[in-house]
Amino acid sequence: MAAVLKASGPGEVRLASLPPLSLYVHIPWCIRKCPYCDFNSHEARDGVPEARYVDALIADLEVAVPLVYGRRVRSVFFGGGTPSLFSPESLSRILSSVRACLSLDADAEITLEANPGTFEQAKFAQFRAVGINRLSVGVQSFDDAFLTALGRVHGGAEARRALMIAARCFDNFNVDLMYALPGQDVAQAVADVREAVDSGASHVSAYHLTIEPNTYFARFPPPLPDDDTAAEMQERIEAMLGEAGFEHYETSAFGRPGLWSRHNLNYWSFGDYLGIGAGAHGKLSFRDRVTRQMRVRHPRDYMERALAGDAVQTAHDVPARELPFEFMMNALRLNQGFALSLFGERTGLQVAGVLGILDRAEQAGLLERDLRDLRPTARGRRFLNDLLQMFLPD
Repeated sequence: MAAVLKASGPGEVRLASLPPLSLYVHIPWCIRKCPYCDFNSHEARDGVPEARYVDALIADLEVAVPLVYGRRVRSVFFGGGTPSLFSPESLSRILSSVRACLSLDADAEITLEANPGTFEQAKFAQFRAVGINRLSVGVQSFDDAFLTALGRVHGGAEARRALMIAARCFDNFNVDLMYALPGQDVAQAVADVREAVDSGASHVSAYHLTIEPNTYFARFPPPLPDDDTAAEMQERIEAMLGEAGFEHYETSAFGRPGLWSRHNLNYWSFGDYLGIGAGAHGKLSFRDRVTRQMRVRHPRDYMERALAGDAVQTAHDVPARELPFEFMMNALRLNQGFALSLFGERTGLQVAGVLGILDRAEQAGLLERDLRDLRPTARGRRFLNDLLQMFLPD
């Protein structure tokens, strides 16, 4: 049974300072929709209206500027879809507008998601030249059979070639992998991770394949490894990456020292992010409230609305009683935990309001804490959903 948080009255949120700010840019087209994907992505069957979409993104950004005026942006993330379908010239236009409209840190982390099926060395060298300084390569597996089962457009050879190009053009790149794939055994999952390590990647994201609602896999579920096998995969993957010098800093994220994802760390620390693009979500804090936004989902409608200055589909202030769960849903993914003071800094609430829940979670062996810091235990990381449910409001 979830613990009950007291309902909040008006004016309870009081932020002494605003959190760090990031920018997320959604590019919704891909070559082919994967059967496990529940993101807002659309197959580029009849080409992509690239120039018009870039115009819409810039218009969307310009309208949003007053909400974040004067705040510095620490990172930019181009996600999708497959942003690497766009040309370097288009990304340059977007980044030029970002620099004109916002105060972008000189050393900001600027990440581009890329599909191995879109890699050309000259093109990715140009991405680097226009300001992209980090890649996130959606490999998922190096095994052709598993890639076919996942509906990916690339094969193992293309994945290896893509990482060779990434290593030539970028000092900092992430490899996305999935495990517990249809028909996969432990040795095969470990082999994928070994190839990612050997590629020279600075970061590896290893995700357990989950069946999401409203996907092809939800309608036609494939045979997946049982829970014990999946748990063994996870343990072996974590051990291998640790031995290779990667720090396991978040549930699914492993980075070499100094090369953790700054953009994603901002999410997990309950920082702010402005989201532009079709279906993009955003979280913005003000002195007395935390607001969430969502842009219009369909690319055609988004372009029309953004160019008319009205891209936001929904916006609402998060009720104070829901903020503890929203904060913990992010921060408890951090294996090293966080300072207790961060709760008040990012929610504007008193930590005293959740001390009872923290006590019960600690007694259940899900958390450990001292006067300053809090972190999930190994048991808490394994049963993270159970831990998070304790913070749900009634």
